[in-house]
Amino acid sequence: MRRLTYFVATSLDGFIASPEGAFDAFLMRGDHIEALVREFPETLPGPALKAMGISPDNATFDTVVMGWNTFAAGFPEGVRDPYPHLRQFVCSRRHAAEEASGEVVVSKEDPLDLVRRLKSESSERDVWLCGGGLLAAHVAEEIDRLVLKVHPILLGAGIPLFASNAYVRRAFRLESTRAFASGVVMNSYQRA
Repeated sequence: MRRLTYFVATSLDGFIASPEGAFDAFLMRGDHIEALVREFPETLPGPALKAMGISPDNATFDTVVMGWNTFAAGFPEGVRDPYPHLRQFVCSRRHAAEEASGEVVVSKEDPLDLVRRLKSESSERDVWLCGGGLLAAHVAEEIDRLVLKVHPILLGAGIPLFASNAYVRRAFRLESTRAFASGVVMNSYQRA
């Protein structure tokens, strides 16, 4: 069975974006980016990969699941097919497939059912939970691995890593931690 991996950048105080949904406070340069490009190139948007001349092998992920606001973050730059190298599922009950492009699937299916279906597929690659916080909270019981790129910033408010009023208790064990000169620390946790 495949794993669901929540691979996301977060501030020291646990926010994945500003209150408006912006993530421009996160460090976009530094040695952590070099590691990201080398180890997780499939997590970079298609336009960035094209600009760098990279064709990812999708060694870790072949499928990405995200909420509408995460998907729509690229709209101001005209990006409506952010990860063309992956199978893309956008969870939204309010938006239509016509608002996306390429092979993006806008799913009205319950996110928990969608994630369970994707995890049951035969594949050695993980399913990437890209964001956002509401979706992460909704599917928390199916998250098998957390990879948190903790940036040395405080936001004070914004979209939390898990945004929900629901109480979810899950234990994880630390697999690895890496500190970068940029100040970013990448922590990987496996569900206990």
